[in-house]
Amino acid sequence: MSQSADTGSMSQKNRPIYWVFFDIGSTLVDEEAAYAHRIKDMIRGTAVSFEQFAEKRAEFAKAGHDGDNKAIEYFGLIKTPWHSEDEVPFDDCRKTLSALRGKGYRLGVIANQVPGAKERLDAWGLGEFFSVIASSADMGVSKPDPDIFLRALETAKCRPENAVMVGDRLDNDIRPAKQLGMRTIRIKKGIAALSEPSCEADAPDHTVDTLSEILKYL
Repeated sequence: MSQSADTGSMSQKNRPIYWVFFDIGSTLVDEEAAYAHRIKDMIRGTAVSFEQFAEKRAEFAKAGHDGDNKAIEYFGLIKTPWHSEDEVPFDDCRKTLSALRGKGYRLGVIANQVPGAKERLDAWGLGEFFSVIASSADMGVSKPDPDIFLRALETAKCRPENAVMVGDRLDNDIRPAKQLGMRTIRIKKGIAALSEPSCEADAPDHTVDTLSEILKYL
């Protein structure tokens, strides 16, 4: 494993990193169009406007909640199917994954996903990078339940302290990974970027605005 000259890098903390795990939505792929599509589906035929939903969604997210689910509950809407076809990989995604692999890291996914996560990753040209794909639809357990993290680590034959979790959600990605002893990198993308850590348990080791910025720490 290559060693970074950055004294703040994870490899300098006497805890060598062998595996990097990623969330998918708002981490590897831009899902804003998919969210907009579902919101329009949910409010069709109701008195709720797109702007009203978006405002309440942001309000809940800033307060540290799951903005979408809380807004759906607030307006009494029925959650409609997710449009995975609207998701698009971030421009720097493939380049970043390729760079990490070139540095010797093994890569995996730990994500709450509808069925077909592996097929979607393959369709985006990203599947080749991941040796472990732990999807909630396939495993029958969802984040933040630590079991999905533990099962991914077990498959990877990796101890928590030798792995990093990269994700956008403080509640689903950062907190449970930290509790297990994993290192954490938060990417501030999507609606979850509006929330801020309220305690040490939610504080990531590093925060970045774009996926490629994680290369500064790995």
